[in-house]
Amino acid sequence: MIRCPICKKEVAPGHPEFPFCSERCRIIDLGNWAAEKYVISSPAKAEPAAEEPNDDPDRG
Repeated sequence: MIRCPICKKEVAPGHPEFPFCSERCRIIDLGNWAAEKYVISSPAKAEPAAEEPNDDPDRG
């Protein structure tokens, strides 16, 4: 058993609203995401842009 992330009630893994205990808690969680109450603590690392070869003879 785990606990619902919203109300902390115990929830069995086979529950239809898992990991939430009810549709109400699922909707509260969705509203929290929509209201930007949850944030990612660090920015995602972007891949450095690959430099394109300079095919233009007029540019340096």
